[in-house]
Amino acid sequence: MQPIFPTILSVILLACAPLLAGDAQPTTAPAAKVADDEMIAIPGGTFVMGTADGFPYEGPAHEVMVKPFKLDKHEVTVGQFRKFVEVTGYKSEGEKIGWCGVFDRSTGEWTKGDGATWLHPEGPSTTAKDDEPVCQVSYNDALAYAKWAGKRLPTEAEWEFAARGGLKHATYAWGEDLRPGGKVVANWWQGRFPDKDTGEDGFKGRAPVGSFPANGYGLVDMTGNVWEWCADWYGADYYRNSPKDNPAGPEKGEERVLRGGSWMCSENYCNNYRVAGRSKTTPDTALNNLGFRCAKDN
Repeated sequence: MQPIFPTILSVILLACAPLLAGDAQPTTAPAAKVADDEMIAIPGGTFVMGTADGFPYEGPAHEVMVKPFKLDKHEVTVGQFRKFVEVTGYKSEGEKIGWCGVFDRSTGEWTKGDGATWLHPEGPSTTAKDDEPVCQVSYNDALAYAKWAGKRLPTEAEWEFAARGGLKHATYAWGEDLRPGGKVVANWWQGRFPDKDTGEDGFKGRAPVGSFPANGYGLVDMTGNVWEWCADWYGADYYRNSPKDNPAGPEKGEERVLRGGSWMCSENYCNNYRVAGRSKTTPDTALNNLGFRCAKDN
């Protein structure tokens, strides 16, 4: 079963696919210092997209070619989005209607977060730090930021190619083991979701960008932290008809593709920290585990 996300019209319980296959000390390194607009040149090339070992909508595995492009080293931060808002006076969709979807850790349910915004992700009593990935931004908000920055959102094919970091057929962005050397190397939920989050990775919720090792291309947080919007409309069977060269998704649809999983993915309840994991939601959705990063043509 595919993850279900609450939309701006309906707040519902998160349902993630089950994994097929006492508090601990943090194992993470200090957050990396990254330039505001640092982008990584992705070489492009041919790779096998999707998987034959996952859910039907993650396959079939198929050969895809993407041309060279650039991708933000990390997810767009609160500080970067703040600069955009200060310069343009932009108001997010959540700000306009007065609420966003908030996952309540105390109840283990999605709620209608009155007053929740990109700056106050869990509501007025919380304020996001500038080095966190921005969340509570809809697809349209992400698109507006990207246009202002002279960038765009990545296609789903570009995103997966970049996330693999040059590895072929790997399950995760770093290889085959979820915990290489016994260490947690991305921000996901350790413990039983939604009852207990041990914080083994050093965080309960969003982490500052760059808190975990980069992949083979030098990109950070391609796994976990917050889901990332892609440019494509979602199609469950799109892979069966996908063109080989630079696929950009169906021509139309009702939902946009999400990639990368988030801090809410756990071993017992969600396996979308796999590099082939994919999900979707409507473009007006804004949640406290959903953000984005930008791409740019070479």
